[in-house]
Amino acid sequence: MEGKVVSGDRSISQAALMGNAARAAGGFDRLGLGADDTVAIMLRNDFAFFEAAFGAGLIGAYATPINWHYKADEAGYIIDDCDAKVLVVHADLLPQIAEGIPDGVHVLVVKTPPEIRDAYGIPAEACAVPAGATDWDEWVAQQPLWDRPPPAVRTNIIYTSGTTGRPKGVRREPATPEMAAKIDEMVSTIFDVRPGEERRTVVTGPVYHSAPNLYALMNVRDGGLTVLQPRFDPEELLQMIERHRITHLHMVPTMFVRLLKLPDEVRRKYDLSSLKFVVHAAAPCAPETKRRMIEWWGPVINEYYGGTETGGAIFHTAEEALRKPGTVGRPIPGAEVRIYGDDGKVLPAGEVGEIYLRIGRWPDFTYHKKDEMRRECERDGLITCGDVGWLDEDGYLFISDRKKDMVISGGVNIYPAEIESVLIHMPGVADCAVFGIPDEEFGEALCAYIQPQPEAGLDAAGVRAWLRERIAGYKVPKVVEFRAELPREDSGKIFKRKLRAPYWAEAGRQI
Repeated sequence: MEGKVVSGDRSISQAALMGNAARAAGGFDRLGLGADDTVAIMLRNDFAFFEAAFGAGLIGAYATPINWHYKADEAGYIIDDCDAKVLVVHADLLPQIAEGIPDGVHVLVVKTPPEIRDAYGIPAEACAVPAGATDWDEWVAQQPLWDRPPPAVRTNIIYTSGTTGRPKGVRREPATPEMAAKIDEMVSTIFDVRPGEERRTVVTGPVYHSAPNLYALMNVRDGGLTVLQPRFDPEELLQMIERHRITHLHMVPTMFVRLLKLPDEVRRKYDLSSLKFVVHAAAPCAPETKRRMIEWWGPVINEYYGGTETGGAIFHTAEEALRKPGTVGRPIPGAEVRIYGDDGKVLPAGEVGEIYLRIGRWPDFTYHKKDEMRRECERDGLITCGDVGWLDEDGYLFISDRKKDMVISGGVNIYPAEIESVLIHMPGVADCAVFGIPDEEFGEALCAYIQPQPEAGLDAAGVRAWLRERIAGYKVPKVVEFRAELPREDSGKIFKRKLRAPYWAEAGRQI
């Protein structure tokens, strides 16, 4: 099975890509990089991302993907914090971060390819490598092949989204052979990546995110077909599945919602029979959304739960989703999950508390330069991702919400994710975000931001009335706002903090 990576009208064989990675490794070595050094990568989904990431790994260095939405201050902080010696960046992104690049960092510039230019409406002149800059492709071609024995496996340093404060870099210790085998075991369970078996996948999410990053790297490493989607578009994904006979996908629930809102005639138009294994994670998925996707695509929809710090420790299949609506699954082999109360005691089945989990023999981590914050998230050897939830009597895990997203209004705990899972199914609602805002009487009140579908004709009173028929009155948002577009990442995740921040800034408090 010959591996290939496709992006738009371009393609590259796995052998050629890995050859470029070996030359990149040779080049990094000539620039003075070695074990435990860092290569920062600010690229959209492109061949060069894999060449740079695999090249860093070949010399025992870490690769650090950077959210390409970041501006100079944000990107500069990460480049400096991770001690990057090299930055690989798309040409059109360089101007927005140039002022933030620390002195002494070698900058290698990648031409922005046509499919990315078209997807984002980038002017053609911004896609060329600027005069005086080092062209990545030309630089790689001039480097010697790296042919030394492979070092201990180092995964990428992934920076968390930084809901509060600056992002934190999750830096994992080099993996022993036993640990590397455990990583492969997890990947085979939650991604169905099994060497030697045919896989044809579309990378739908941005590879600077933890899960799409690992998923994409493992697919390219193990061969088969990997199609890079420059920017998620629901009908284009259906076209890609039919055209390339796609067998595997990694998705997030927002993508399901957008697919389900396609007209019936569009959804029926494409042959999706090649799909064998679709897995999703990263955000809560409403049981109704899951059920409708399974009815449409068949029993190929799977789900896992975990975090950058923990890996995907929880998993379940379509059959389990229908039998246990709302669950995120049970621990994979070798993993453990516990629910802790505020008093630090383990809670029994059915009681809501903070979720802690871990995969045995998994490489440990720290937050780069923030060891004290690493200690704060551990309890009895298990790690929390900051979520709250409960276990049922059969050991299935259910998520209530993010602990920091929980709203306490008049002394009552309210979980915005529960409200969002109902609101997203209101006719005319394209997307939504619910969060807490300051309230003089109750401490916090609920606020909903809605992105309506074109010509939906929604109003706040109508939204509240619709919700009041479906959820308890105290969960109905006091404030309802409408925006043509909600701020979001390419993964579909909404930047809630950008919506929330102005309310709390004016209040002079954060809770």
